[in-house]
Amino acid sequence: MTQYEVTETLDVKGQNCPMPVVKTKQSIDQLDEGDVLEVLATDPGSMSDLGGWADTTDGVELLDQEEGDDLFKHYVRKTE
Repeated sequence: MTQYEVTETLDVKGQNCPMPVVKTKQSIDQLDEGDVLEVLATDPGSMSDLGGWADTTDGVELLDQEEGDDLFKHYVRKTE
């Protein structure tokens, strides 16, 4: 299990595409540079959705993703 110094946790369990990405963007916009957002999701599509969003969005870095039985964890750092 990967450990980052998580600044804030965003719970989007029970929400499906595109809400995990929309809410992640809203949350990351409120954070300071270097802060890490932990996103808790139940939508399996969030693995590819958040990965694709981070790849195409300036100012964020997808640090890690963890896939559990019913829970997907994403760790996003604000880089600017």
